[in-house]
Amino acid sequence: MAPLPVLDDASIPELPNRYKGKVRENYDLPDGSRIIIATDRISAFDRVLACIPFKGAVLTQTARYWFEKTSDICPNHVLSYPHPNVVIGTRLDILPVEIVVRGYLAGSTSTSILTKYRAGEREMYGVRLPDGLKDNQKLDQPLITPTSKEFDGGHDEPLSPAQILDQNLLTKEQWDTVSRYALALFQRGQDLSARNGLILADTKYEFGTDRDGNIILADEIHTPDSSRFWIADTYEAAFADGRRPKSFDKDFIRSWVVERCDPYRDPIPAIPEDLILQTSDVYLQAYKTITGKTFQRDMNPRPLEAIREALRPYFA
Repeated sequence: MAPLPVLDDASIPELPNRYKGKVRENYDLPDGSRIIIATDRISAFDRVLACIPFKGAVLTQTARYWFEKTSDICPNHVLSYPHPNVVIGTRLDILPVEIVVRGYLAGSTSTSILTKYRAGEREMYGVRLPDGLKDNQKLDQPLITPTSKEFDGGHDEPLSPAQILDQNLLTKEQWDTVSRYALALFQRGQDLSARNGLILADTKYEFGTDRDGNIILADEIHTPDSSRFWIADTYEAAFADGRRPKSFDKDFIRSWVVERCDPYRDPIPAIPEDLILQTSDVYLQAYKTITGKTFQRDMNPRPLEAIREALRPYFA
């Protein structure tokens, strides 16, 4: 069987002002718009680990589903989709605060509320949580847990609303606006996810401002990479047993690497093909469950050529 196509690079010399990130590659156009190409690269531990077939297109099209389902709540950066891996968006000045909304006491990072709660903290992000909560318990109401957005490789730090205003990271009007948008987006996400048998436990949003200072939703929304989705009918039993509910486990590769090396210091071993294919299937299944539609895989063995052709009108 022929290998599945992967987009490992999105270098297009005819496009201007290239910026290559770990996963996405951007080109800024003279008219104030930005071309964002999602490759199939998967990143963790501040490095690229492998390429997962169809990952870039799945994430782009999952975000497209949610952008379209939430366009009545707040404006977003999307202008068009010339190719499944590509979005043309309005170029924004990204706000220096990342907005994370949490509906459950969950998470594993240093900034997650579960990590802090287990460590004995009760005051966090400008609110106080009660004693006696259990892992993965539903909160009385969704909680906004903002963090600083470090653009130069630094670690994001927890913030309270008072700190955001005192440090002039956002104006009062901006904070009120992104808070209102984020909670409304999260509610819409939870409602639509529930219809498809999912729990949207938490998610992150990035906002920016356009040339006129309007706040615009940027990046991606409610994808498996930016959100925690649980399979709803596994939640009650798992919670009762103190286990995590079943989820779209996108960490197959991350766990495999950690078991075999120090990923921050050692060379990364070659990822087995069966693990790569398994991870690809997870992304495809996530798309189907989230959107209710089967993802149409493009089997073109040279995906970059197709993207180049779709973007030809934007060549200088």
